[in-house]
Amino acid sequence: MRRTEQKSAIRRVLEVADRPLSPREILDEARRFVPGLGIATVYRNLKALLTDGFLTPVELPGKTNRYELAGKQHHHHFHCRTCDRVFEVLSCPPGLERMTPAGFRLSGHELVLFGECAQCGGERAV
Repeated sequence: MRRTEQKSAIRRVLEVADRPLSPREILDEARRFVPGLGIATVYRNLKALLTDGFLTPVELPGKTNRYELAGKQHHHHFHCRTCDRVFEVLSCPPGLERMTPAGFRLSGHELVLFGECAQCGGERAV
């Protein structure tokens, strides 16, 4: 896919994001650079960026995929159920091998934590 103003804006948004973004979040941020950008263009460019290996999807049960830069070290995610944002969690819980059933061999894992982010939890504490 050729480089366009729209694709450049979408790439820029994803490169500076400190967390996985939904297509709607990408659209909202990219419109600061390209005001007429539409959601169909975002999805088309996300597909191309996935194919190019620039992005990786973050799958959440029952939710629209989020997207983050490919090539990051192993990590997990925290999904805020109040604001619907997703954040990176850089550590793994210890003892996963002990949780594996007898006779099974663990080859990988995926973990998603759910709750409230600091901002949403702090809003209630005030």
